Amino acid sequence: MDAPQTLSDVATQGDVEALFRPFRIGSLELPNRIVMAPMTRSFARDGVPDQRQADYYRRRAEGGVGLILSEGTVIDRPAARNDPGIPFFHGEEALAGWRGVIEAVHAAGGRMGPQIWHVGSVKSFLTEWVPEGVEGPSGLEAPGKPRGSTMTDADIADTIAAFARAAADARRLGFDVAEIHGAHGYLIDQFFWAPTNERTDIYGGRTLPERARFAVEVVKAMRAAVGPDFPIILRLSQWKQQDYKSRLAHTPDEMAAWLQPLADAGVDVFHASQRRFWEPEFAEIDGEKGLNFAGWAKKLTGKASITVGSVGLSGDFMGAFGGESSGTSGLGEVLRRLERDEFDLVAVGRALISDPQWPNKVRGGAALKGFDAAALRELV
Repeated sequence: MDAPQTLSDVATQGDVEALFRPFRIGSLELPNRIVMAPMTRSFARDGVPDQRQADYYRRRAEGGVGLILSEGTVIDRPAARNDPGIPFFHGEEALAGWRGVIEAVHAAGGRMGPQIWHVGSVKSFLTEWVPEGVEGPSGLEAPGKPRGSTMTDADIADTIAAFARAAADARRLGFDVAEIHGAHGYLIDQFFWAPTNERTDIYGGRTLPERARFAVEVVKAMRAAVGPDFPIILRLSQWKQQDYKSRLAHTPDEMAAWLQPLADAGVDVFHASQRRFWEPEFAEIDGEKGLNFAGWAKKLTGKASITVGSVGLSGDFMGAFGGESSGTSGLGEVLRRLERDEFDLVAVGRALISDPQWPNKVRGGAALKGFDAAALRELV
């Protein structure tokens, strides 16, 4: 299937108002359907966000983003991050920095949640820095590629508790939601994926629901920490940075068996990551214009969903890390799917790195910028 039409065509032919309908997540009402996708920026000195991050996220709130999700920010485990510029979401100094961020966003009328993260055994392809204590479900970065140690039962229990503390801190600091990073081949996804989870205990197993036990326990612990009314988002993907063609669920039944226990554990919203949002998840069932990942997540669980993957841009987002820029692409396809309620929210990534005014420009019909890879070198 071809990428959507050009943005200039959308401006004259399409109605963008579907993006600007309010939406409620539990007790939180959002002014529109636009979400700022989490994007690693690596500008946190010693793991502590400061005024630069506060201003960066404030500008997106001023630009009209309905819900801002922070860059990945890590839990209190020795090697939860793989880059020294990734921020912590623990410790007095880092949490004070995050308080400054959410206060700045709220002052601008925005809503925001941290993305809570542990990278697992995956090394960064942006730096040679290596932390001590690298860990994963089976000490594997990729199939047949050892890196770090296999987590013990005590390691797993401590990690689950650290996710719960981070969620409690998010609520205490005044954030509006919290997102768990369970995608892209990082720790939680390494438990899901059979080639990186060779465990023979209760956190392993032949089936995907068995290997999802760790994620279910993380969600349950976070839900207990924040109470029933604080929204929890879970970001998931089929593909991995280790294998773009990987699939965890090959059929809707397999996907339901994976997602429903997570929904039952306390997930309010599934953030379904694809490299290209317009690609059907199960084309063999509903065709080349069939439901995408977010569409199936919503259909199978009844929970709200967020679609993400090259929205508004012409190039695949993984190319950005290699210094590739991208031109604008149309919004017609995402608008058509949103209007038919295939999913509820639309996450925008690189377009918002280059242009914090992207939502306001879309609504006003103004010209948009493409993604300029040079923007990765600063907090625009």
